[in-house]
Amino acid sequence: MASKDEPVKTEIKRKRTIRKETTSVTAVGDSKRIKSDVSVKESKSSLFYAEEEEVDNRDPLNDLATFRKTSEEIRTAMADIKKLKEKKGKDCSEEIEEKKINALLQFVVLKKLNRLAHVRCKKVRDATSEAKQRIDQYHLQLQNLLYETMHLEKEITRCLEFKSKDEEIELVSIDKFYQEAPEEISRQEVTQSDSHQRTLARLDWELEQRKRLDMKLKEAKDNKEKLEQEIKTKQEYLENLQPKLNTILQSTKPVQEYLGMPFDQIREQHQTACHLPHPLYVLYMQSSAYKQACDKHLEVRIEGDLQAAKSIKSSVTEIDDDSDSDQEEQDKPSSKRRRKTSDSRVSDRKARALQRHPLAVVMEISCRDGGCLYLKFHYQMSLEIITVETKFQPGPDNVTSSISGGDLLSAESVLNDIYPGDHGNTTPNPANQYELRRLGLRDFAHYIPELGRPFLWAQWLGGLQFLDHDSPLKAQSSISSAHMQQTVKLLRRRIRSRTSLLQQLAALERGSVQVSRDYLPLFPAKIVARLVSWKRSTYEDFSVLPHTRPAITAGLAGESDLYFTAVIERCSAKMTVQVVLTANYPEVVPWFVVNVHWQTDRTALNDCHIQAMEEEVNLHYQELMKEKSHDQILSNQMQRLMMCFDIYLETEAQNMESEGPMEISKEKVFTRVTRGPNRTKPYMFCPEVGIFTHR
Repeated sequence: MASKDEPVKTEIKRKRTIRKETTSVTAVGDSKRIKSDVSVKESKSSLFYAEEEEVDNRDPLNDLATFRKTSEEIRTAMADIKKLKEKKGKDCSEEIEEKKINALLQFVVLKKLNRLAHVRCKKVRDATSEAKQRIDQYHLQLQNLLYETMHLEKEITRCLEFKSKDEEIELVSIDKFYQEAPEEISRQEVTQSDSHQRTLARLDWELEQRKRLDMKLKEAKDNKEKLEQEIKTKQEYLENLQPKLNTILQSTKPVQEYLGMPFDQIREQHQTACHLPHPLYVLYMQSSAYKQACDKHLEVRIEGDLQAAKSIKSSVTEIDDDSDSDQEEQDKPSSKRRRKTSDSRVSDRKARALQRHPLAVVMEISCRDGGCLYLKFHYQMSLEIITVETKFQPGPDNVTSSISGGDLLSAESVLNDIYPGDHGNTTPNPANQYELRRLGLRDFAHYIPELGRPFLWAQWLGGLQFLDHDSPLKAQSSISSAHMQQTVKLLRRRIRSRTSLLQQLAALERGSVQVSRDYLPLFPAKIVARLVSWKRSTYEDFSVLPHTRPAITAGLAGESDLYFTAVIERCSAKMTVQVVLTANYPEVVPWFVVNVHWQTDRTALNDCHIQAMEEEVNLHYQELMKEKSHDQILSNQMQRLMMCFDIYLETEAQNMESEGPMEISKEKVFTRVTRGPNRTKPYMFCPEVGIFTHR
């Protein structure tokens, strides 16, 4: 047992000796370290840089393996120490002490590795910071370069967009420059190859030309001053001549009256025209010019209160709806003036809204038959429109009374639809309806009997045209002159056609169809059917009839048209005719709707021959009109209708089989009763041979 423990004891003693020596060496090292603190501090930097060099020479992976190995040895030593302590033997204390020393030595290695890791981390951090600074420096340089690039691009763009003053000057063309410019300016041998020199030469030539023009301008101004002085001298002479001329004119008045040349009256009218509102002034001047140039049967004059017109301001005062002044008067209880009530203020504003100019233009349009149409044009100052008052004076040979056409020449209807759709019932100025509504007034149509009708053609004659609402309302002479001749012709034609229509209606009321001598060959010598009745009808009576609905649906009959009912008879057959006349007669021919009462009730809806009869009258009317005269179309259509009624009855009577004498005898000559699949009747009369044939 003793022999076995001897080597162990020897080993333990050896280790204790080594530990003591190590301890002594450590103590000696500590004493030396204490003594050499100053030298250690001085050599820290050298040791640090030595460790940095050592870090550069060592492999981080090897240090990682050494760290793991050292950590494993420390864990093993700790485990061994724990086991030795658990044995609690006397010999274990030395071994435990030896294990501790080994573990401490391993901790020294770990510190070494930790220090190297910190140094290595510091070097990496420094390298990263240095790289970051280098990148920031490069980025800053890049931004500086980009800014310089952007600045240079702006300068380039500014240079490219630069416009010199010479570009605004309109220079002569190059060919003209070389033709007109002298050689010392053009220098063709230099300027033809160099565009810059050519531009400079053209600018020099432009300067030379402008100098010449400036000299001419000065000469023209001098001449102008001389002419102005001459004009002033002559003007003074004319002013002194005016009183002498007035004396001469006064002495020539008896001669003017004797010769029928009212120069003084014309001069007074022209002086009065200066006080007309601009639209009426345009109307007066254009109508006077048209009378002098084209129409000697047209008379134009000015009527009204001249003194009241002089007192009116040139511009129309706007109607102010605000009652600020009235409110101020109400705020002053000490005011002794009589305040106007709200009703009186409203009535004053209404009166001003409907006020018209004191002067008016009267136009007299004379016709060949002696009739005369009087048109009185007024200007509504606040509404800025022209209204017309109408009066017709028939000639001594045309005094005709008619029950059914008594209103054809009345002021309310004689001028309707001179131009299509122009009835004169509404104001042509769109702003008027809002103005009247703002003032609490009724619609403009309610004031037509008081103010007159605002026809569109009246506005045109005054140079007014309500199309562009953004532009200010201003009378233009071009508009008046463009419509003057056509409007006067239409007015004269309307009077002539209405007079002729009135005569025809009067004859129809007496049961007579008057056909002019020029149209007699278009009809047979004998027409048996006779007109029994002719009277006025209404749109309501016309619209309730079932056979008139197609005409209403087709737009051939409206509420503003004239309606008449005629009754034509032959024996027991009776034909009731509805006649529709428009205001534009005879430009729009009358329309006939037929209803035959003979044995049965026959209309165009149930009898194709009645429809053919209506077509013969309504569609083939061109044969009944000549170039110079269209006014007799109503009588001609009535005559043709009676002629067709005879043909209808005579052909129908022949088709009927009856015993004994026929009620309707054959009076007309026709070759065939019917023809074609529709069995049409021979309604067309051939005046050359005097027979009826099919169309």
